Amino acid sequence: MKVLLDILILLVGFVALIKGADWFVDGSAAVARKFRVPGVIIGLTIVAMGTSAPELAVSTSAAIQGSNEIAISNVLGSNLFNLLMVLGICAIIHTVPVNDIIVKRDYPVNLIITVILILFTSLPALMKGGLFRHEMSDNVGEVSRVAGICFLVIFIVYIILLIRNARKNRTEEEEEVAPMPGWKCLVLILVGIGCIVGGGEAVVYGAKNIALAAGMSETLVGLTIVALGTSLPELVTSIVAAHKGQTDMAVGNVVGSNLFNILLILGVSCTIHPISVNLANVLDGFILLGVSVITLAFLLNGRKIKRWEGIVMVALYVGDMVFAVLR
Repeated sequence: MKVLLDILILLVGFVALIKGADWFVDGSAAVARKFRVPGVIIGLTIVAMGTSAPELAVSTSAAIQGSNEIAISNVLGSNLFNLLMVLGICAIIHTVPVNDIIVKRDYPVNLIITVILILFTSLPALMKGGLFRHEMSDNVGEVSRVAGICFLVIFIVYIILLIRNARKNRTEEEEEVAPMPGWKCLVLILVGIGCIVGGGEAVVYGAKNIALAAGMSETLVGLTIVALGTSLPELVTSIVAAHKGQTDMAVGNVVGSNLFNILLILGVSCTIHPISVNLANVLDGFILLGVSVITLAFLLNGRKIKRWEGIVMVALYVGDMVFAVLR
């Protein structure tokens, strides 16, 4: 009976995510047209923050409760899922063009932040020279409160730069679509965020209960089930955005969400409580960096992600999940 209830919660969560993403993209696109802000900027800010809300809620709650493995595994797993599954599935459905701003500014920042995270988590153990002598579950370092504050400062500076850029790059062309009333934009965005957050939490709740009942570790749960559940908003929102022709918003949403996951979510979580890191987390960080470099190569290949590249990305994610389960 309990399993049936968890399955029902999962299904309700999926429905809420799909409808919430649809309303949220409609409202955000209307805001972009109303204020002549480029869609890529909307994707990097409003959409990315809205779809990152489940990760923020889960990781912050996990940090407060002392579930460090879930807190950091959720962020690493979500970023892997965003890069490989979200962009991969979007590319399989339709070739995804990539804005030059993403390639020249935002994605390099994403790579640098990922490297900084790896240094915070693995540098102490690397300096001692015994990083890979540990078991996967052994603690080898931590993301300190100072690191969390640094991430938050970088996040604030990044947002300020985005806002300044948006003001300088307002679109001037006339739109054929009838403008949406301001109140309706606000309602769609708020209701959409509510459904996305609620749906994500419902999916995580049901999936986590089933996973823990099967005897999975917190690290594995955070990297797979929780990361999948909290990343579903990015997946659904980006697919809906691509279907509606908002390709800049789809790619911008993924890159923005990954930046926010590290800078805002880990920043807040570590500021509240330092997060211990085990060897599995460090390894996942290096895997995330490798995947980020591969994705960059795809982005630079003709400034678009092609269908065959999307298939490769999805296959890489499946392989990584198999490795995570077997290790």
